Amino acid sequence: MTKRRIGRSDLHVQPFCFGGNVFGWTANEAMSFRLLDAFVDHGFNFIDTADVYSVWVEGHKGGESETVLGNWFKKSGKRDKVVLATKVGFIKGLKPAYIRQAVEDSLKRLQTDVIDLYQSHKDDPDTAQSETLGVYADLIKEGKVRAIGASNYSAARLKEALDISAKNGIPRYECMQPEYNLMERKVYEGELQDLCVKEELGVIPFFSLASGFLTGKYRSEADLSKSVRGARSAGKYLKTTTGPKVLDALDHVAAAHKATCAQVALAWIMARKGLTAPLASATTPEQLEELLGAVKLSLSPADIAELDAASA
Repeated sequence: MTKRRIGRSDLHVQPFCFGGNVFGWTANEAMSFRLLDAFVDHGFNFIDTADVYSVWVEGHKGGESETVLGNWFKKSGKRDKVVLATKVGFIKGLKPAYIRQAVEDSLKRLQTDVIDLYQSHKDDPDTAQSETLGVYADLIKEGKVRAIGASNYSAARLKEALDISAKNGIPRYECMQPEYNLMERKVYEGELQDLCVKEELGVIPFFSLASGFLTGKYRSEADLSKSVRGARSAGKYLKTTTGPKVLDALDHVAAAHKATCAQVALAWIMARKGLTAPLASATTPEQLEELLGAVKLSLSPADIAELDAASA
């Protein structure tokens, strides 16, 4: 497998990112340990989480995923085999004082002394970007963070941040996390994609499988009860005219390659210009094995054209 850089930084990652939102939620600690061991043992190294995971679960307060990861690092001794990414600011914004406290909390939960990729989870219009980038520069100088990235930013706000970094000679956002998949293309394609390609930023799309819809397991209202995430998110795609077309195209391409719909959906992302690694989660070793198989799948121009047309 070819390693890819996160933008221009020295972080080299494999072309698949394991999403840690499931750790401590739909995958308990024991299962999470199994998944993480299998992921690394298969030769992959890129794991993404956030300090807010999984605050949406009743009784959780956030930090559960980071805590599970930290416990795994301690038990397995595999911290040096992982490019560790986490995020900050989804709920409380990106003010320097808050980031200062949040990074210490994350480092403690993760049981590590450095975060490889620290990302602004979403834009904070109430805080000057120069202030946010300034505290990130300090954290990098102090050796607590290696590189920084952004998630859920518009092209205009991301460009503003990049310009501030260039003007002031401070570290810049080296990657972008947009929502992007066969069902959600408008957010990334266009200005944001053009900017990321021009500036050579890494791109790590989240919801790569559209909350599981692109696995093909949700084809009727009755199917939504198959999982917690199905009931929460995937159902909206059943009500669109595009959804059934995309599933038909996935079925056709998957049959031709003796692959699964999920593998084809991920391979489509991997084939896009400027994409670093799709971000997806798994809750069983079997699911993980299936997803990792996408790395070996090479789609033809005709396959990609068919999927493009169905999802347009």
